[in-house]
Amino acid sequence: MEYNFKEIESNWQKYWATNKTFAAKDGGDKPKYYVLDMFPYPSGAGLHVGHPLGYIASDIVARYKRHKGFNVLHPMGYDSFGLPAEQYAIQTGQHPKITTEQNIARYREQLDKIGFSFDWDREVRTSNPEYYKWTQWIFIQIFNSWYNKNSNKAENISTLIAEFEANGNTKVNAVCDEDVQSFTAAQWNAFSEKEHSDILMAYRMAYLGVAYVNWCPQLGTVLANDEIKDGVSERGGYPVERKLMKQWSMRITAYAQRLLDGLDTLDWTESLKEAQRNWIGKSEGTSLRFKVIRHPELVSGSQEMLNQVQHDIEVFTTRPDTVFGVSFITLAPEHELVDLLTTPDNKAAVEAYVTQAKNRSERERQADINKITGVFTGSYVEHPFTGKQVPIWVGDYVLAGYGTGAVMAVPAHDSRDYSFAKHFGLPILEVVAGGDLEKESYDAKEGKLINSDFLNGLDVKDAMKKAIAEIEKQGLGKGKVNFRLRDAVFGRQRYWGEPIPVYYKNDIPYALNENELPLVLPEVDKYLPTEDGEPPLARAAASWKHEGKYDYEHSTMPGWAGSSWYFLRYMDAANGNEFASKKLSDYWQQVDLYIGGSEHATGHLLYVRFWTKFLKDLGYIAIDEPAKKLINQGMIQGLSAFVHRIHHSVNYSLPDGGRKVMPLPSVHVSKKHYDEFKLNGDYKTCSFYKEYQNIISHRIEELKIEEKTEQFNDENFSISKYNVDVNIVDNDVLDITKYVASKQFNDYKHFIYENEKYVCTREVEKMSKSKYNVVTPDDIAEKFGSDTLRLYEMFLGPLEQSKPWNTNGITGVHGFLKKLWKLFYGTGTFAISNDEPTKGELKTLHKTIKKITEDIERFSFNTSISNFMICVNELTDAKCNKRAILEPLLICLSPYAPHIAEELWKQLGHTESISTAAFPDFNEAFLIDDNVNYPVSFNGKVKFTLELAATLTTQEVEAIVRANEQTAKYLDGKEPKKVIVVHKKIVNMVV
Repeated sequence: MEYNFKEIESNWQKYWATNKTFAAKDGGDKPKYYVLDMFPYPSGAGLHVGHPLGYIASDIVARYKRHKGFNVLHPMGYDSFGLPAEQYAIQTGQHPKITTEQNIARYREQLDKIGFSFDWDREVRTSNPEYYKWTQWIFIQIFNSWYNKNSNKAENISTLIAEFEANGNTKVNAVCDEDVQSFTAAQWNAFSEKEHSDILMAYRMAYLGVAYVNWCPQLGTVLANDEIKDGVSERGGYPVERKLMKQWSMRITAYAQRLLDGLDTLDWTESLKEAQRNWIGKSEGTSLRFKVIRHPELVSGSQEMLNQVQHDIEVFTTRPDTVFGVSFITLAPEHELVDLLTTPDNKAAVEAYVTQAKNRSERERQADINKITGVFTGSYVEHPFTGKQVPIWVGDYVLAGYGTGAVMAVPAHDSRDYSFAKHFGLPILEVVAGGDLEKESYDAKEGKLINSDFLNGLDVKDAMKKAIAEIEKQGLGKGKVNFRLRDAVFGRQRYWGEPIPVYYKNDIPYALNENELPLVLPEVDKYLPTEDGEPPLARAAASWKHEGKYDYEHSTMPGWAGSSWYFLRYMDAANGNEFASKKLSDYWQQVDLYIGGSEHATGHLLYVRFWTKFLKDLGYIAIDEPAKKLINQGMIQGLSAFVHRIHHSVNYSLPDGGRKVMPLPSVHVSKKHYDEFKLNGDYKTCSFYKEYQNIISHRIEELKIEEKTEQFNDENFSISKYNVDVNIVDNDVLDITKYVASKQFNDYKHFIYENEKYVCTREVEKMSKSKYNVVTPDDIAEKFGSDTLRLYEMFLGPLEQSKPWNTNGITGVHGFLKKLWKLFYGTGTFAISNDEPTKGELKTLHKTIKKITEDIERFSFNTSISNFMICVNELTDAKCNKRAILEPLLICLSPYAPHIAEELWKQLGHTESISTAAFPDFNEAFLIDDNVNYPVSFNGKVKFTLELAATLTTQEVEAIVRANEQTAKYLDGKEPKKVIVVHKKIVNMVV
């Protein structure tokens, strides 16, 4: 009987679904184990071979833990709200719900074919009203909470209101807005309802406020930082600008220190924890105020507004010891004082610079350290200790969201300030001895203070303390801890997301009552913003009202809302009365193993920790971290085909002495020519230059005819610097006719061939539908089977590493499964022996059990595959078909290749699924050899081998070797000068 993987896999997938083989039990005597994958967004492209990598790894662990006697929860669902479905709706008019359901059906089909042991009864979809009812409920709990610094946790807003009613806010120690005014109990009780609302909004954990956001005009929505790449939207590649907007936000900053402290308790990769530490960005220092000098050139309106706003620029610094080295102040482009402090002469330059800077994301500005830009406002501050004038500049390396949005620049002792000062010719004042300021700034926090008045002679550490003390003594600032982490902007101007459960009455926002949930998305005529720029939900405003008369909030929740608590819903997915019962959340507790991509380090993985801590504070759950252990799987990369298009411009003289630039036709060059072009760096030295000249000469002739008055000769005619565009196609050899049609080229259809073909450049990069390099698991499963796919993805390399997809070794993995099959069907029919196994067979089995157990426990799945191959090869050589060997081997293999393991387990006479079988125990006794083969050498050359008892001592081994007749032959009557016996290894006689 042949190994018919298609029939076997189909049958067992039906069996598992019908019998609910992998349904988790809520409670019981078994220890629990919760293994979770980051659930996917169901895109229209379906799964490619990179997606299942983490799922296969988690499935191996889930199946192994079941074998080891654990009650395993291994669920799956869909992060089904998202921008792609909404963009498709905008283009086609099809409701995102329909698109999403179609995509989920495709994902489910693919996941089932790979044989995952998911408990599908617990499936969640974030876009289902039954699910987002509880996302909305959690939002309401956050809205109705404040953060009490005294108890160091979130509390219900009612406790704050009670304090206001009794004592006002003078004794309140809360995380709140910085501009909150003091009031007494009498004043609070006299305030209007609107005044109450506005004051409470400054304390609420979810609040409506003004914040800088990443606004994408083409998409018509706010984007999170992790939705932007290289200054454009990840979806569509559209420009993104920084914009001040009224937005719902969440006060995640209240948890900054707890988020930092919690990292020390987690078994997560150090690189991921470090990414979160950097994102949270704790720093200790002091605030310091610089008095603005009233400049005569400032317009009177600016002077008046300055008087109303503030008299000082406040900075936060971690290096107060360097205060005497301040040579300029730099404001973030978004700083509220930029307009007020800019003099008329500098107004145009500052406005242009601010506009340009606002179109770069904060991440881009932080990362691009080599790009130095800035502009002088024309205004000055007074140095708080020296009284000297210090110029005020604007620079985009300063972020409005960090500190105060202003920095005291000390170029001698800060590298970014140093680069800025060098670029603009600003003073560099040394105040800490030890560096060479001609070469670079001296940033080290060590050395003696110089040129620093009362700090002279102190080392840096002592100078910091004294500087802070003096700053506080003079009332110039206060020592404080600062965090880079900003509150999370929560509102999105999209349709396809959870409605925020808020309505407005007399301009006051009210949260819905629990019995009014879920607030379901309304139907709209279009999925675009309204003509006056309101979010798409405003299109339903005429009929979509609370109690038929009050407007709902028209923005929706961000993509991370539903994923910030989904691990809890899996514990009690069908509960209609609460997001999860306390009993079940107490039972399942934390996720024991969480697998997903590292790209979520400062997005989802930060927000899910925030929401978990919040729910713990209010007593809804007993844990304050979502997952004990987290593994970031690497990517399986695809092989992309590139078309390179080189284009130039012609630069020539005009009769009036000027110059003119005209574009030339773009030229597409194939792989061979592009590699040559890259190597030489100059198209003129390339072998295709003559062909290129032939193509562009026609255009040059056209120019001469069209513009007869212009001069063309060798002296005044030149081709300017080239540029290269890259287009991605779906094959090695370009179908030029199809390509030109798809790109809608006019002049841009000039190709230089390679052996009458246009051969594309191939490069390894992220697998993506847009790069035409996707390989689907369906293709592999159809040709080789899902067990082969599972084994091969693990065989490619360590789970955490990225690796290119290639199928060079897949036939070998498939061949291994066929070889395993033959151990049971060696003669074409099923044949199994009940004979006692030999010592050699037991040794093969138990070294495999040992290795597979160790591999799974340390998540080293790739090495298991080679060990399975070695085992099957040794058993094949031994012609082993013994039940005592093959049954435990199938259990070991079952987590990796479950279909073939189930089938052969059934053939062995078992009526229950192999998933219920106990994992075999490793017995070390079977690895101890009774005999040892000793190579016997004479003067280092092996002449023969003796098999001797492993228990013999070195003296006994030497005696036996000396007495052997072969030894006498090679000694030829001579006495050896020396006999070396390495126990259980070798014998060497020196003659």
